[in-house]
Amino acid sequence: MSMGKRLAAEFLGTFWLVLGGCGSAVLAATFGGDGNPLGIGFLGVALAFGLTVLTGAYAFGHVSGAHFNPAVSVGLWAGGRFPGRDLLPYIVAQVLGGLLAGFILLQIASGASGFAIDGSQAGAFASNGYGALSPGGYSIAAAFLCEVVLTAFFLVVIMGATHGRAPAGFAPIAIGLALTLIHLISIPVTNTSVNPARSTAVAVFAGSGALGQLWLFWLAPLLGGLIGGIAYKWIGAEPR
Repeated sequence: MSMGKRLAAEFLGTFWLVLGGCGSAVLAATFGGDGNPLGIGFLGVALAFGLTVLTGAYAFGHVSGAHFNPAVSVGLWAGGRFPGRDLLPYIVAQVLGGLLAGFILLQIASGASGFAIDGSQAGAFASNGYGALSPGGYSIAAAFLCEVVLTAFFLVVIMGATHGRAPAGFAPIAIGLALTLIHLISIPVTNTSVNPARSTAVAVFAGSGALGQLWLFWLAPLLGGLIGGIAYKWIGAEPR
């Protein structure tokens, strides 16, 4: 497959992840409010993120590998599954796809009367954060540890599900459910990143608070991806 088509698939897949996952948080999580609670809530947002990866992987996996996440690309490289020369183009495509989705989501959300982004609030515009910007008020240390560990296990699931001895055709289901589980664990802690492109896509529109904390949601997932990729390279290595 040509590099152009692979990058287009990563762009579109990351666009879909941000539009579906962050869109569910911004538009549908609390729809109706307390008086008419029709929103999908915590569980619905977690499932939405899982569904975007599941459907995106089936749509684009055969084209680009369906990374949709710089931490996944870095982790697959560390695990010997992805060439280092392709890292930067993939990451650029992922970030650009996410940013376009964030921009479109902002245009949709702005169509509701009274819509405004309060950057001082935790989770503003589906952004990630720690301390005062953590949904549960979790510390920077807790947020960092959470993102590193969950991203590492996400890579373990991805590499295991796509291993040559794994059941064929079921990898997107396992990966999508893993991302759902990750959100169920960590939405209260960081609003769940495990994906620098997803974090960047909304932080640029959420205000200076989210942008000031964005470094953690690059560093921690990338570190977690490296750990997970290296660990599975050893655990899942074929016997000689």
